[in-house]
Amino acid sequence: MDIERIQEELNQRFQEPLPDFYRRRIVFWYDEEGEFQGEVESLEIPNVKVLILTGSNNFQAKRILCQEDRESNFLVYRMGVPKSQEEDWLLNVELYSEEFRADLISIWMNEMGLSDTEDFRRLVKDYRKFFGAKTRRTAFGRIWQKQKEKGIAGPAQFHLAVLSAITGCTEISPEGIIRGVLRAEADEENGAENPVLADIQTYEAESLRKENKERPFWALARQASGYIPENQPTTADLLVHVFVTGLTRNIRTDYLEGLEKYISMPHQTWCYNLVSDWIATGEQEIVKKLLRRAEYQLNLPKYFERVPVSELAESDLFPCTDECILTTLMTDIGNHIIDVEKIIAVSEKRRTTPWFQEVECFYEGIYQVARMQEFYLSHADGFHTVEPAALWREYTGEYYKMDSFYRKYHMAFARGLESGKASLEDLFKQVTERVEGLYTHWFLDKLGSQWTNVAEENLQKVGRIMELPQQVDFYRKNVLREDSRVFVIISDALRYEVAAELAEELQQETQCTVELNSCEGIFPTVTKYGMAALLPHKELTVEQRENGTLQVLADGMSTEAGNRDKVLKATNENSVALKYQDILPMKRAERSALVKGMDVVYIYHDKVDEASHTADSMVFPACTDAIREIRNIVRMIRNEFSGTRVFITADHGFLYTYSPLTEGGKVSAGDASDNQIIEMDRRYIVTEKGAQPEFLVPVKFPDNRYDAFAPRENVRIRKKGGGLNFVHGGISLQEMVVPVIEYHYLRNDSKTYLRNRERYDTRPAEVTLLSASRKLSNRHFALNFYQTEPVGGNLCAENYTLYFEDENGSRISDVVRIIGDRTSEVGQDRIFRCSFNLKTQNYSSSATYYLVLEGESGTLPPKREPFQIDIANLRGGDDNEEFNFFGN
Repeated sequence: MDIERIQEELNQRFQEPLPDFYRRRIVFWYDEEGEFQGEVESLEIPNVKVLILTGSNNFQAKRILCQEDRESNFLVYRMGVPKSQEEDWLLNVELYSEEFRADLISIWMNEMGLSDTEDFRRLVKDYRKFFGAKTRRTAFGRIWQKQKEKGIAGPAQFHLAVLSAITGCTEISPEGIIRGVLRAEADEENGAENPVLADIQTYEAESLRKENKERPFWALARQASGYIPENQPTTADLLVHVFVTGLTRNIRTDYLEGLEKYISMPHQTWCYNLVSDWIATGEQEIVKKLLRRAEYQLNLPKYFERVPVSELAESDLFPCTDECILTTLMTDIGNHIIDVEKIIAVSEKRRTTPWFQEVECFYEGIYQVARMQEFYLSHADGFHTVEPAALWREYTGEYYKMDSFYRKYHMAFARGLESGKASLEDLFKQVTERVEGLYTHWFLDKLGSQWTNVAEENLQKVGRIMELPQQVDFYRKNVLREDSRVFVIISDALRYEVAAELAEELQQETQCTVELNSCEGIFPTVTKYGMAALLPHKELTVEQRENGTLQVLADGMSTEAGNRDKVLKATNENSVALKYQDILPMKRAERSALVKGMDVVYIYHDKVDEASHTADSMVFPACTDAIREIRNIVRMIRNEFSGTRVFITADHGFLYTYSPLTEGGKVSAGDASDNQIIEMDRRYIVTEKGAQPEFLVPVKFPDNRYDAFAPRENVRIRKKGGGLNFVHGGISLQEMVVPVIEYHYLRNDSKTYLRNRERYDTRPAEVTLLSASRKLSNRHFALNFYQTEPVGGNLCAENYTLYFEDENGSRISDVVRIIGDRTSEVGQDRIFRCSFNLKTQNYSSSATYYLVLEGESGTLPPKREPFQIDIANLRGGDDNEEFNFFGN
């Protein structure tokens, strides 16, 4: 600072109003280095006397200030520092006077809001190289201001503030400092120098370098994580130490024999929290890269092989944990060892871990295998119901779920084949062999055989099961009975199990009633017959075209796609037939104009069957797309067409098996000659009268001029061409059970809705704290939580975030997630046990802390449960007070 600027500042200082009870102003100018001793005499400050201390006139100066002139303003210039307070003749005057400094260190300290104490002045000098840049001083000043507000700002915090500024922290944070250094390791390969650590070394205190003392960063690393290197400390070594010590929070050390040098048991919670919080900050890819490097360096999978799966499932730091768990479980499944309870428990446990999304498809796959095995164990003795209608009801009540498990497994399997995880992919293929055994060779064979046996007589005599609702009666029994406008969505090949999933989602989407029923599809269970059966008619007949193929007529009218609007209008002229793919790109007004004034609106949707024309393997993904698109149609009807009554049904179902069919899974047309066969596909034959194909079940055809036949179980008819995996047209339950969803939207002014809003309003599943104790005596503990009701109906799943915070709202623990989607009616099955870790800091036994439960959807207000924490406080981490970073 030049003398002109000093003159200006001193003028301003003396012109300021005097403090209360002061009659004059005395300012001591401390110039420790004597930088301005030759220029003081040139100062001219109005109404201010300048008194220069020479070291030999201190007593005289005191007599002037205290006796001879007690009225004038004084600027007292002092060069150097008194050796002690006892030798400072002017100490009493200094205590009630003001200070002024114009040296560089003082300017910096004033700029950064540092108190002008001897300790801080020494530290600023020591870090002169660091404070030489304005940007670094600004960063330090912001950090220091926040620290002063916390009431703890001593020499130890000064070192931490410097480290925080270098590592990019916005406040003093031991975790943030160490994380900032370790983060830089992600960009350094093959032992290259860590750039952040290099900056710390460049700007470290000069006295530490000269005296070769322990550096603040390594002192911090030692106190925080317990890192004590065998030789020179390195960030690469520290990284492994933090990861492995954090790992011991959930993995016993006896499983990690050989890694003892990386473990400090007293610091496991701090290390775990550092890594866990780091993963949650949005830097997952960086952390994963570093964790993967440590996995490879230590060959961690070798150690994890020793750990039982149930224990390994508790660990959530290293990505290879999931790969090790899955390898064990999938190997067991491949060896015909399917532990249902273990697989379900582990799969659900892993859903809330940070690396789950990378292996979600594999967990989903083995979860569905467990559900299939659970079903198998419940019905291992087979299916023995002898009444066809009763067996039908058992299928629509429970057995259909096996079809759903199989579909969801293969959806997961397809994603797994694209995951890039070669070792798991190979195991997945072995698991698939077991799945095919459970589904194709047990479920379809056993259920299909029993169904064919009990239904065969009815099908041969009348072509249907008389006790069941019939697809041919759909219009008369559903559409005609409605006294208001009705919408019908017909989705080609919407199988019953897919419709069941759709019904659940519709129930949770809006205030409505949703009822899932079924009807028996007309035989053959193919599009042209099923679509015809859903139209209004008194009689269905068939007519052979010139090319030999059959067309279906409703009261003599063609039922092909282009003529269905005409058939509808023949019964009710205020009817219209639309295609979803046609109305989707239209504007709202255009769509609304099409249905204006209509009593009956049929909307045809084709996703599943259409996908089969591309490839059989596209069918299961198309089922998911179909659910999404049908929900969109329902929203369109509700919001744009003001419709409230909707029926959702299909023309037929389907059979799908993944594995290639063996010759034993195929059958020929037998004695039926080519001249007798009028129509044939993989699952049915229509012939001239009198044909008797061997090994096929005769089924009464809608038109008595023809005979029809179907193969047993899930057998396909041998013919040229593809299409062996996805088939329909036959008499299996999967093909014949046609879903009928009745959806009734309840408007806000509906009496039904107003009488019982809680029954119809969609609401999230609620999770509450079950543990009774509200006092914590350990930094690592577990609590029980309870999902109060099973998910289903209008109660939808909800994800919860749980953590502890102090009275100021600062988080003091790691973050735990609960996925509240349990569907079991048994309360014990809806209990979650969650482990927490409190941060390494001091806690007051008299303060109140809070457990926070936040629903991620924001539908429910957060819950705050008060807790007391009674834990022995931390002791100082270092004998050197300056480096006692964790002391009181």
